[in-house]
Amino acid sequence: MSNENDQWHSRVLETNIGFFGGLTAIAILIGGLVEIVPMYTVSANQPENAELVAPYTPLQLAGRDIYVREGCYNCHSQMVRPMRAETMRYGEWSRAAEYVHDRPFQLGSRRIGPDLQRVGGKYPDGWHYEHMRDPRSTSPGSVMPPYPWLLTATIEPDDVAATMRALDRVGESYSDADITNVAQLLNAEGSAIVAHLSDAGITASADTEIVALIAYLQRLGTDADVAIHGAAALTPEAP
Repeated sequence: MSNENDQWHSRVLETNIGFFGGLTAIAILIGGLVEIVPMYTVSANQPENAELVAPYTPLQLAGRDIYVREGCYNCHSQMVRPMRAETMRYGEWSRAAEYVHDRPFQLGSRRIGPDLQRVGGKYPDGWHYEHMRDPRSTSPGSVMPPYPWLLTATIEPDDVAATMRALDRVGESYSDADITNVAQLLNAEGSAIVAHLSDAGITASADTEIVALIAYLQRLGTDADVAIHGAAALTPEAP
């Protein structure tokens, strides 16, 4: 009986290229629709509290582009799962609203290094600077490679403005004034980080890639309270 079934399969499907190709095309179309349609209906199904999460600043956007360029997601995830071992190590499990401004998502698929979804504010700016310069200087035994070029390479305001315009077309709320004044916004936020680095005895320039990457890393996880508690997290407590 097994041989007869095998022969039927070969005779009807494998030897009939047109029929088999048609079935394959139908399967691909169904799979494509299942993945594509939800992307066009997501605006009607925003996660709870998503409207309260602020978009990335220009400097954070620049840092995020560097994070993606360097492939950090290959070794670091950005998703705390609702499991005891996860929440004890990383904090509150991730909410959908935290990712509302991520295009594309940086959830990651494995953890050679720790999850970074709650890394914002965990370490000072100087720690991140030294960690990228020489990971083993801050994390003995780390297998992470150094990224010394980030300390000298600079970001271009025009590139950041182009990113903001592209994101604005797909629903982000960047005003014309934000895009026009991107150089000033980058310098203002970068200068604050440079001041923190100076306090740690580190000399850096506000337009370097390391400063942008620090801005992005320090943002990660800071939306958790708003994503979890909504407007209540934005209301100052009464004295």
